[in-house]
Amino acid sequence: MADKENKGIEIIENADALKKEFFKYEGLLEKNSKLLTYIGGAIIAVVALYFGYKYYTDTQEKEAQVALYDAVFSFEADSLNQALKGKGGNEGLLSLADNYSGTKAGKLASLYAGIALMKQAKYAEAIERLDKFSSDDQVLQGRAYALIGDCYMETKKVEDAINYYEKASNYKPNKFSTPGYMMKWANALTESKKTKEAVEVYSDLINKYPTGTETLLAKKYKSRLETEIGE
Repeated sequence: MADKENKGIEIIENADALKKEFFKYEGLLEKNSKLLTYIGGAIIAVVALYFGYKYYTDTQEKEAQVALYDAVFSFEADSLNQALKGKGGNEGLLSLADNYSGTKAGKLASLYAGIALMKQAKYAEAIERLDKFSSDDQVLQGRAYALIGDCYMETKKVEDAINYYEKASNYKPNKFSTPGYMMKWANALTESKKTKEAVEVYSDLINKYPTGTETLLAKKYKSRLETEIGE
């Protein structure tokens, strides 16, 4: 270690040694000039690709938002087929979700499409659309999980419903929507004869959200279940 340190000091203090090191470095640059050119070109290409992609995604987002407006208008008017399939040159929720899947508006179209299909009792198709929706939004993602749970309950797939109600309950918990999801979760557990687990969910709800509107019902159902299992 000491020899390496002495050599370093010698290079700095000795003019001839310093010159030799400089020419060695200069030779290295000449030898690798092509490589450095390639690296520089690659960096420029990556930067160009980034800005090109950003422009493309921004454009796609704007187009999707404009197209979504008409589809949502039809959805809110309860014209479900028109909302899903479009009309008069306007894209419907299904094609919007497919063609603009990488945009926020496209993902929102999946959520709307899932709800519309649920209203038509097309639960398998609704699950497929709702499952494609993803968001870090506090309300919407939890809502999507709960809706998938509802679809599974409608098709008597209670275990799958339990999993999605649990997901909804655990996704960014809040006093506005979480208690409702927990009620659905506990109800599904009760349906599946998992009484003790249902009691635990009711207890958790009561402890975490004591002033919630669902809390009175949770206390009532919990008491009933405890009587059933003799607690």
